Amino acid sequence: VLGPTGSASLHPWLQSVTPTGASKPIQPLGHTVRIGGVVLCGGRSSRMGQPKAWLPIGDEVLLQRVVRVLREVVEPVIVVAAPGQDVPELPVGVEIVRDPVEGRGPLQGLATGLMALSGKVDAVYLSSCDAPFLHAAFVQRMVSLLNEDSRIVVPHISDYHHPLASVYRVSVLDAVNSLLAANRMRPVFLFDAVPTRIVLAPELIDIDPTFESLRNINTPEEYEIAMRDFVARSYNHS
Repeated sequence: VLGPTGSASLHPWLQSVTPTGASKPIQPLGHTVRIGGVVLCGGRSSRMGQPKAWLPIGDEVLLQRVVRVLREVVEPVIVVAAPGQDVPELPVGVEIVRDPVEGRGPLQGLATGLMALSGKVDAVYLSSCDAPFLHAAFVQRMVSLLNEDSRIVVPHISDYHHPLASVYRVSVLDAVNSLLAANRMRPVFLFDAVPTRIVLAPELIDIDPTFESLRNINTPEEYEIAMRDFVARSYNHS
């Protein structure tokens, strides 16, 4: 696992967002890297009691919001759903792919997404669908931190890795499939298996001071609080 480098040289090659179209390039160390996005929505939402992808937030639902924010930075964006799962309407060009089996967790979703985008991008930003306060600037910072020495870039905030707010090179697919075959389902096993860049709070705090991009919702109570916060912020910005 690779530790962080000095903050002065973390992202000198961060490129502004390119127009919508083919995969949007980030240019680390002089090389063009095509970055796509993968949004996972196939979880069972057992603690929420209803599918999180369909929860309203403002004039859209959670899945639509996360897809929209991701597309401000990366392209193409695909959604990974469970077999037979109903998915909200999504913009033209956003493909829906299905896990081969249900209930195998985020590593299976990552494998499905990487396989679908193989040959189209070099790396992906992976997100869950329940990130109501995801910032485009956070995504852009994370993809800017990918370099030649790392195959994964993962934030480590408040003593936790955040695998569903991370960047993965498509080349990790074989390692992911090996872990799935061995029923080693925890993402941390993948971080141990391939060169991984750990991103600490000082590298993100300037663009997301409270790390709300990492905030997700798992229960009706958390959703209620998130909705109150969303309404309050919308009122303050109006």
